[in-house]
Amino acid sequence: MKAYPYPLLKPPSFVWDKSAVPAEPKVNEWIQTLDPTQAEAYDWTRYDVAILGVPLSRSSISASAASENPDALRRAWKYFTTYNLDCDEDLSDLRVVDLGDVRQNVTDIQQCHRNIREAMFHMRTHHPHMMPVSMGGDHSITAMLVKGWNDAHPQERIGILQMDTHFDLRDLTDNGPSNGTPIRNLIESGVVKGEDVHNIGLHGFFNARSLKTYADEVGVRYTTMQQARKRGLEPTVRKALEQLAAKVDTIYVTVDMDVLDISYGPGVPASTPGGMRSDELFEAVYLAGKHPKVKAMDLVCLDPFKDRGEATVKTAVHTMLTFLTGFKQREK
Repeated sequence: MKAYPYPLLKPPSFVWDKSAVPAEPKVNEWIQTLDPTQAEAYDWTRYDVAILGVPLSRSSISASAASENPDALRRAWKYFTTYNLDCDEDLSDLRVVDLGDVRQNVTDIQQCHRNIREAMFHMRTHHPHMMPVSMGGDHSITAMLVKGWNDAHPQERIGILQMDTHFDLRDLTDNGPSNGTPIRNLIESGVVKGEDVHNIGLHGFFNARSLKTYADEVGVRYTTMQQARKRGLEPTVRKALEQLAAKVDTIYVTVDMDVLDISYGPGVPASTPGGMRSDELFEAVYLAGKHPKVKAMDLVCLDPFKDRGEATVKTAVHTMLTFLTGFKQREK
């Protein structure tokens, strides 16, 4: 298989016109896209962040077109400037490249998962200095991305900061490698220890008691939305990052967009009442982006076909850009 820029990736399905980039660019004018004919000649040391699309949703428990999300986010870049007024920070100095999408098999989910794992392995092998930001896809991709990281960095202890309404600890024997099992998949495969997972955003009537029992048995840390609001979201996130950083070498941040309240995330297949507001999610990922041990991030479980007025898609792009704002300020 021809490497682009290494195996199991293909170029984005469309590329924004960058023939005339203004002094104050929009995000679609700022994020670079590789020329497939010139991929081998690129100076990869120039880039700080790699965007990766993972268009898989066949492994979703809820009916979902989350496979369409990577392109939906790319198309929504046109709405955003690179300047974050809240932080007085311009992202245009960051060098960000869109590597395209992981190749998917039409019917074989396990092959899709192998491709995702191998793509992350190659990314870390070829470009270990870049921050990977992955656009899913359903939440099953997280287990494969983390396993790919582990393949490339077997000496590292990996922790997970999870923003989610669900534990995602369903039993693999009857749920398989679905979007309901990625965290259990990582724990039972020995890639991540239960005590190295911290979930923020659980609430209400959307998790079975048996999942809480399993979480307690394996030592998963979690903070419900009710607890986070009583303690304050910022101190909750800071404490989770501090606890993880004290034990692990790498913190992987995974944002399941179903962490949002249904009114803020109408494009989420498993949307629920009682979740995070969008501004709370932005605060959480900003703090994560600033932390030196946070080395990768993904956004998952967004179905643009169910969205209303691109509300959830725009929120996801804002989430990604806010994370990168924190990352840039960390670099300073």
